[in-house]
Amino acid sequence: MIDTRIVYGLMTAFLMAFAVGVFAGPKIIAFLKSRKMDQKISEDVPEHMAKASTPAMGGLIFLLAAAVGSVALLFLRGDSAPAWTQLWGVLVLTAAYALLGFVDDLLTIRPVGKMRGISSKPKAALQMLFAALFVWWNYSMFGGPQIVICGKVILAGIWYHIFCVLFIAGMANFVNLTDGLDGLAGGLGIISLTAIVIAELLSFDMFMNAPIFFFAAALAGGIAAFLWYNAYPAKVFMGDVGSLAIGVFLPAYGVVAHREVFIVIAGMMFILEGLSTTVQWAVFKYTRIRTGTGRRVFKKSPVHHHFQLSGISETAISVRFWILGIVCACVALGLVLTGRI
Repeated sequence: MIDTRIVYGLMTAFLMAFAVGVFAGPKIIAFLKSRKMDQKISEDVPEHMAKASTPAMGGLIFLLAAAVGSVALLFLRGDSAPAWTQLWGVLVLTAAYALLGFVDDLLTIRPVGKMRGISSKPKAALQMLFAALFVWWNYSMFGGPQIVICGKVILAGIWYHIFCVLFIAGMANFVNLTDGLDGLAGGLGIISLTAIVIAELLSFDMFMNAPIFFFAAALAGGIAAFLWYNAYPAKVFMGDVGSLAIGVFLPAYGVVAHREVFIVIAGMMFILEGLSTTVQWAVFKYTRIRTGTGRRVFKKSPVHHHFQLSGISETAISVRFWILGIVCACVALGLVLTGRI
């Protein structure tokens, strides 16, 4: 039997965050507009030039909402110390990536000299550093787990830790790349977080009462409120401050809860978006070296822009990606409940 107190706690976390986000959203949007925190549209995406006056950094809406919604955690009783420790570890990593995204957004909107945003190499180096410190901390506190699929150990030891660092930093950037259409990243984020909640509710394992489980519900509620204002036509964009926060929370949860494969499958749409950019770049570089003329696999990457340039409406792309995200989440849940992963 599922403890009804747990269900009430999840509902409280979600609804509190949603209510805070819906209430605070217009105020935060107005504040961002008053400070002229408008989204800078790349010249490579002329079809989005009409959105240039839309404020960015809207991820602050759901981060604030999730923080307030997590007050529901105060109603928890009987959680073990490790469970709280794991929550704080994940929150510190999420905050670090969100802060990095905030600085990047701020420097993009208001450049300092010739510095427009954080350049890719130092940004990637910081992301890898934060991920490595988190993996080291998790190992020192709880030991080194392994990835098991269908009862067979697939990855363990040093290779497992290397995978975790790449998984955390890579997933954060994949979510960041997905944030290119109104509602796209937010909707997929809610789907992945909902899958986490359902998996933990139905699996009856050691994480049933973990605070991180309730924070996932609060974050989903906050993103749902943000989506209210981010749905087409968007009144605000989440920016790197939001996309990096969502992107790092998912794999960080996967690492501490031993759900790495689950997150890979449930978040497959994020991964496909990221891989489409990687493939585009690799093929272009290779063909330019071999033939002198770079060729592209897609009209534009990430792949959602390919579909947009193919004549599919922005709303249709987002909704269809959500549907595929739900399918991926269902597959992941089925594998968890049957003990495959």
